Amino acid sequence: MDLDAYFARIGYNGPTTPNLDTLHAIAGAHAQAIPFENVDVLLGRGIDLADEAVDHKLIASHRGGYCFEQNTLMMRALTQLGYAVRPLSARVRQGRPRDVIPPRTHVFVEVNVDGAPWMVDVGVGGFSLTSALRMDTEDAQATPHETRRLVRDGARWLHQVLLGETWMDLSEYTGEEMPAIDREIGNWFTSTHPASRFRTTLMVGLARPDGGRLTLLNRELTERTREGVVHTTLADHDALVALLTERFGIAVPTGARIACEGLGW
Repeated sequence: MDLDAYFARIGYNGPTTPNLDTLHAIAGAHAQAIPFENVDVLLGRGIDLADEAVDHKLIASHRGGYCFEQNTLMMRALTQLGYAVRPLSARVRQGRPRDVIPPRTHVFVEVNVDGAPWMVDVGVGGFSLTSALRMDTEDAQATPHETRRLVRDGARWLHQVLLGETWMDLSEYTGEEMPAIDREIGNWFTSTHPASRFRTTLMVGLARPDGGRLTLLNRELTERTREGVVHTTLADHDALVALLTERFGIAVPTGARIACEGLGW
């Protein structure tokens, strides 16, 4: 992996000593530079998880991606820097009642620093982590963007974000490792199954350096700042293409048309 190219992509020029400060800094820089997005799924182009394909898309081509691309890229970078890492499987809970069992189609990175486990997740949609979370405590933890916590619920752990005064579930995990073959199967389901949300819904998200977030769900753009939340509805496909280019840095191929059930065109 070309670490210099990766650091240039995320705008990082800080220390590379594999300690906690470096981990926080790289996670934050990544989440503020590489958007979460599923544009290629909706264009029918497929998602290739080969290292070379991920590097070409997310680094060289300045595109974004979803968890299987984002977090495996992060994992490879951290491994090369000397961190001890594991890919852990999870289920995305956002927007789902507790009695619903979502598919195990999420991966995040567990990083061991000085004997303590930390979560890095730069691929959890519009709420990608901008710092690492300590995994052996249920206490609330501040990040550069939102307050988070990891709480036990029976045999599972829930990753939650504090929105106002409400804790919202983002994902759940049991600590089971997710090897490459399981990530391939999860990626296949996520990008090809007709019932997959990634096939029916346009999802784009990017953390902002000012502590805010920019999130696109189909035609609804949400801008979160420390002052409040602003919602904008896109009028047509031309407005969508312009927004993706100007606000997220995602260049849609000339002549390509992004379409799905959620967009309604």
